[in-house]
Parts: sequence; structure tokens; C-alpha cells
Amino acid sequence: MAIDSGLKLQDIGEQGLLKRLQRFCPADVIGDDGAVLEIVGNGAGRLVVTTDVLVDGVHFSVGLENPVVTTSPHAAGWRSAAANLSDLAAMGATAESITIGLSVPSEIPVQWIEEIYQGIADCLNPWQVSIVGGDVVRSRQLSLAITAIGSVNSAKVIRRNGAKLGDRIVMTGIHGRSRVGLELLLGHDLPLSDRAAWIKAHQYPQPRLDLVSQLPNPSPAGMDSSDGLADAVIQICRASGVGAVLEESSILNHPEIKELIMIVGLQQALNWVLYGGEDFELILCMPLDQANEFCKITKSIPIGTITNTGNVLLKDDMGEMRSLSLNQGFQHFA
Repeated sequence: MAIDSGLKLQDIGEQGLLKRLQRFCPADVIGDDGAVLEIVGNGAGRLVVTTDVLVDGVHFSVGLENPVVTTSPHAAGWRSAAANLSDLAAMGATAESITIGLSVPSEIPVQWIEEIYQGIADCLNPWQVSIVGGDVVRSRQLSLAITAIGSVNSAKVIRRNGAKLGDRIVMTGIHGRSRVGLELLLGHDLPLSDRAAWIKAHQYPQPRLDLVSQLPNPSPAGMDSSDGLADAVIQICRASGVGAVLEESSILNHPEIKELIMIVGLQQALNWVLYGGEDFELILCMPLDQANEFCKITKSIPIGTITNTGNVLLKDDMGEMRSLSLNQGFQHFA
């Protein structure tokens, strides 16, 4: 079969590629942060499987591909594990185990690999999650492909396609911290009062498995914000066939973000908050009474409302609206 060499990945982007690849998969399994699989003979129990690939020079930098080091090997391992645990949390699942596919140059120091695995183990330990296997291959570039396995009751599964008109949109923590931490690591002079906290947010993000037991019943619609706050809301709205109005004042209403605004200005801070990514929080959509109770218990933040317009809009303090787009955040192959 001849291969059409005309169309390149950079022409269709990450979302375009995913849309093409999804036709090879069962339609009722894909589309969320993980695949939910029935366990034969296990009643309402479901298996959740998710895979993330993190590549040196793209998701972290230990100094092999890029001379600017933003992550130690230990932090690179932690971030790789956190990305997968966050996907399980985004499905409402508890984590059980992971496997690791390690691609690595032969000249890399053995101690680096041990430190990467120690970082993974340290991220997993609070949740009693084990490394149960994987593979190691020689490669020109360091990368970690982790498959995480979790479990969830069928009534507790979080889906992206369940947002309904009038639902409140809730974020479980502030956004933009990881991106600002990266800017500091890249050498940008931002005179923030607690630089170490911003850097830690980038190097050692916390997956929100701590909130799984607090999720309301029935489960909300939602996903994690690993690709950015705006991305998560847009993806949920697309999957659910709805729109949304986000409240700028609620999104930015935190002392750390207000300090950031004073230093870099409103528009730059807002861009990092909406599109920075890698904060690994949860974005959830639920009825007003559930949202009020959930926010009270977990100190999460209501930031908007689901509408029937089909558009995702940001409302500023003056009531002015503007559209949010996937194109402003990070996209592979862009």
C-alpha cells in the first residue's frame, strides 16, 4: 500500500492525530483520561488503564537533550509517575500498580536511572502503588512510558461527556504554578516571595488522588488539567456537547496569583493560568448543591457554569466575554 507523504503531523496537530487514531479503537472505551474495562466476575468493579509517555527535552530536561536543566533525574521520575496517577484520579479511580517502559541512551550514568526510579517510587509510596514490571531498551533519547492500573466502582467513574446545562465548573487547586516554576528554572527573573514553592510545583506536582474519596455521588463530569485549565474545560464541553462561561475573577482569586499579576501583568499571568499546563488538578462539573458541598469539604474553587451555547467564554470583571481556544496551549506537533 502506498503511503501518502503529503500530509504531515505538523499540519493536523495533536488533536487531529488523535481523532484519526481513535478509529482504530472501540468507541465506547476511548475519549477519557483512562480506559474503563469490565472485570469479569467482579460485580461493579472496573479496571482503569492509562498510559503516558514523557520525553527528555519535551516534558522535562535532565541535561541530555537541552543544556538547561529544569529537573533532576529524581524529579523527572516523580513527574512521570504523577502524570499517570493524575489520570487515574481524573477517572475517579484508586491506583493499584504501574509498569515502566524505559528508553535510554547507553552512555547515561547508571546512578541517573536509579534516581529516576527512586523519584517514581517516592511519588507512588503515599498511595501504596507498586512497580510490577516493564521493559528497558536502548534509545537515542531518554523517555519514560508508564502504564498505570487502577480500580473504580462503575457508579463512580468520571467521564468527560457528562456535563449538563447549569452545572457549576470546579477546579481543585490554583493553576499556573507549574508554568511559573518552569519560567524560574529557565532563568527568568520573577521576584516572587516564595520562589521555591513555585519551582516545587513544577518539579514535584501532586496528583489529586487525595480527593477521590470525596467525590460526590453521582459522579461529576471531568478530567485532569495536565494540558491546561482552558484545555480541560474545552475538552469537557466538546465531549458533552455544551458550552461554558468561566469567571476570570474566580480563577485568579488567590494570593499567589495576585502577586504574580503585580509582577508580570494581568494578561501574562492569565495566559499562564489558563494555558500553562502540568498543574495536575481536577476540573469537575456538577450540580450547584453538589459543587457547594464539594468546595466546602475540599477547598476547591467554583470558576464557571455550563451553558448551551457551544462556546467556552471567559468573563472579565467588566462583564466582557472572549472565547478560549485550544490553540493557545501546548500542542504536540504544532
